[in-house]
Amino acid sequence: MAQPAAKTSSPPGERDVESDLIATMARPSLYHKLTVIGLIIVLLWGGWCYLKQLRIGLHATNMSDYFSWGIYIVNFVFFIGISMAGTLISAMLRIFNAPWRFAITRLSEAVTVFALLVAGPMVIIDMGRPDRFYFVMLFGRLQSPILWDVMSLTTYLVGSALFLYLPMIPDLAILRDRPGFSWWRQRLYTTLAMNWQGTPTQRKALHRAEAIMTIVILPVAVSIHTVTAWLFGMTLRPGWHTTIIGPDFVVGALYSGVAAVITAIVLFRHFFNLRHYIRPEHLQNLGRMLLAFGFVYAYFIINEHVGPTYTGEAREQGLDQAIFEGSYAVTFWAMIGIGLVAPLVLLITPLRKKIGGILVASLLVNIGMWLKRYVIVVPTLASPFMPHGDKTLRYVPTLVEWSITAGAFAAFVLMYIWFSKIFPIIGIAEMRGQVAVGGESVPPTAAREALA
Repeated sequence: MAQPAAKTSSPPGERDVESDLIATMARPSLYHKLTVIGLIIVLLWGGWCYLKQLRIGLHATNMSDYFSWGIYIVNFVFFIGISMAGTLISAMLRIFNAPWRFAITRLSEAVTVFALLVAGPMVIIDMGRPDRFYFVMLFGRLQSPILWDVMSLTTYLVGSALFLYLPMIPDLAILRDRPGFSWWRQRLYTTLAMNWQGTPTQRKALHRAEAIMTIVILPVAVSIHTVTAWLFGMTLRPGWHTTIIGPDFVVGALYSGVAAVITAIVLFRHFFNLRHYIRPEHLQNLGRMLLAFGFVYAYFIINEHVGPTYTGEAREQGLDQAIFEGSYAVTFWAMIGIGLVAPLVLLITPLRKKIGGILVASLLVNIGMWLKRYVIVVPTLASPFMPHGDKTLRYVPTLVEWSITAGAFAAFVLMYIWFSKIFPIIGIAEMRGQVAVGGESVPPTAAREALA
């Protein structure tokens, strides 16, 4: 493949942006290879555990008649959540024509696509037998929120893939015309570039398609999180059957999604030597978004619990008691401390201007929001309307469930890494006109000529 550009300390305005960004696709280092090998081992172990679950059934898990959902649905809701901010960040920055967006839009959009690719299979894994999903599709009723969720997820995945692909077409043409790549890469780039020559007609058509997708993808993104919330809200269970659950899921998705995007951007900035393109201002702006969504989500959490606590309704009060001071108190208060209090404090103090502080805050949000999904799913199932006598209802995931979960996270990271080694993780055509010279932002002339 093409030789990587020599590393220099000069700003991007004085460098060959094309060669500089293609250099990120160069042959991986030993550290990179060891990371990939470790992730593959985790993924294979998770796959082996899934085969074990297929062989002996859901008996390999701790799910039961009372706990029909477990950690797999926790993972499903978590990955659906982090998928939203990638689309939202990119679409909103495009709508407002933010000049600093070019370095982070593709990184953000990739989070959405790969999170959805991991989220979908988690539902099938939770079903136990994969053929059950086939029967849902074949005999599903339009009155069922499950079928609504399948339709929304499919539409969102297709739309997000298009949203990621369209701005890549000029870059694919650049890669197609650049010598030195292996035959399969040349063939891939030639096919995906769709005979792009950069003519005025092609530029106009691409610009129109991007504008349409930017507008369309926003309501689709909101719909998938709302419909996912309806899976819970349209059941007569304490903690779920509430009108606030839809907006709650959307805001939670924005909060966790921005944190996931920040984490990905910081890691790629460090390990791919992208400091000249992803500047501290990018992360500080995203940190402000994370802070704003954090306060809004704290407001929703207060509203989620203040009503049942005040009215004293038996089922709801029993659930809140289990969450606040009972079996799930440790998980709930850990979520509050790790996912809300600590990140908001970090983003208010002077550490908000430090990349390390922003990264720590985003990592804490990621952990806290996974715990929040656990608090949403498990405690409610432990408070059923079905009589259970003196039986203590308790769900603790088995090694098989934890292993499949680890495999899901490994698959997400692997897809991201492989994508970054096949395609430029930052848009070349866009960054040609959006570079930092002496710390100042230069108007994106070349990029706008390519896309306008």
